[in-house]
Amino acid sequence: MAKNTIILGIESSCDDTSAAILRGHRILSNLVAGQSIHQKYGGVVPELASRCHQENIIPVVQQAIEQAKIKITDIDAIAFTQGPGLMGSLLVGASFAKALALSLNKPLIPVHHMKAHILAHLIEESNVKNPTFPFLCLTVSGGHTQLVHVESPDKMTILGQTIDDAVGEAFDKAAKMLGLPYPGGPLIDEYARAGNPLKFSFAKPRIEGLNFSFSGVKTSILYFLRDQKLLNDNFIEEHLPDLCASIQHTLVEILLDKVRKACKEHQLTEVAIAGGVSANSYLRSRLAKWGKENQLNVFIPKFEYCTDNAAMIAIAGQYLFDPTFEGNQGITADPRLKW
Repeated sequence: MAKNTIILGIESSCDDTSAAILRGHRILSNLVAGQSIHQKYGGVVPELASRCHQENIIPVVQQAIEQAKIKITDIDAIAFTQGPGLMGSLLVGASFAKALALSLNKPLIPVHHMKAHILAHLIEESNVKNPTFPFLCLTVSGGHTQLVHVESPDKMTILGQTIDDAVGEAFDKAAKMLGLPYPGGPLIDEYARAGNPLKFSFAKPRIEGLNFSFSGVKTSILYFLRDQKLLNDNFIEEHLPDLCASIQHTLVEILLDKVRKACKEHQLTEVAIAGGVSANSYLRSRLAKWGKENQLNVFIPKFEYCTDNAAMIAIAGQYLFDPTFEGNQGITADPRLKW
């Protein structure tokens, strides 16, 4: 990997349009355009998401180039999210990346979205320590919950994953049960700060090995709220901070139980988190505390690298970059891209 190789990263897997410029391991720009239109529907509407990507992608890429203070011809390669994600959204990013690569005669680098979340930890920034290989990464988002053994940038093994729902989806569904708007996960985190995490208890799954399950937790929350509302119609409103704190505590403890087990089984002393749910303040604080108590090195990403962003696509592209590779215009989006 050339020290000064310049990579343009493009991310469009869901409802955020993002572009980033990276030189070597350092980010020169990282811009994200969100889509507020989905809030009134209580979730991302794929057709609307792809249309918004079409509107956003050119200005976002242009602004990323301008902010990085480079010329478009300075770019050495273009990395884009191939999958997994929403098909329509992925197609917008992939089509734009392919067209731009063809027009500039630059290599095209397809990137796996979840692997990129992990590799965001290798971005070089002042006063930020990067993990050393091997390390364990807990990847947590609205669509994924995985424990990954990271031996190198191109050698990652899934040790465990959810057998049903992702933890991010569990946060959002729990928030909906509480009457909170979409996206509800960050709101649970916010209300929980004033609540008692041990006030209420919910069922935890008994899953062997390092896999996760969250469907039973959601059912436990649903039935608990139903029964309490029969006794007091204002139960949720009167106990919202405690409910949020208790739900959050339950979900985070499920995650940490498996992290502890994985570290012990595989003798790993370096632990990282990645993905949208890694922005959760309770998960960040609980993991940091546990790491300090057990003399483990814990790596928590900056908030801008937690949610979907193109910086992580660019750093993944940097490791995949081969200056002799001319690119393949036959590469296309894959919403179910395998690990």
